Amino acid sequence: MLAAQMQGDAVTTVYDFSYHDSAGVRHPLSAYRGQALLLVNVASRCGFTPQYTGLQALWRQYRERGLVVIGFPCNQFGAQEPASDEAIRVFCALEYDVDFPLSRKIEVNGAGADPLWQWLRRERRGLLGSTRVKWNFTKFLVDREGAVRARFAPTTPPQALAGRIEHVLR
Repeated sequence: MLAAQMQGDAVTTVYDFSYHDSAGVRHPLSAYRGQALLLVNVASRCGFTPQYTGLQALWRQYRERGLVVIGFPCNQFGAQEPASDEAIRVFCALEYDVDFPLSRKIEVNGAGADPLWQWLRRERRGLLGSTRVKWNFTKFLVDREGAVRARFAPTTPPQALAGRIEHVLR
């Protein structure tokens, strides 16, 4: 599970969190300080799973300019991510040529929600002010200072994010 590195009780930026990859290795998001982040809850058996192709394209197009894409597998929506962390990593690499970072499987809603995702949901609410993530492939764009600048619905294709990504990379 992600852990907040809190100063007092106030979490102010994405850099106050970390995630664990599929092998269980902890990665502090502070390692990405000064870079923009695109954080996405993903699933391998979803109608939106082909978005992996677009996310990988964004990663390839913008990583040299400072964008980091991180996928967070989640099985909370229709049980569409039932595989093990290792199987998810292999599937993404073989089926979609994904080489951007993937976390181990997490929850994004409810009592067991990962602290990073609790924070993301509070920072940028969804449609009609909802804090809940509605489905797989909800996307959060974080600027170089660690602030959430945009939230995108699962139906928003990755290529539609290019203009907003360009803006945060300036």
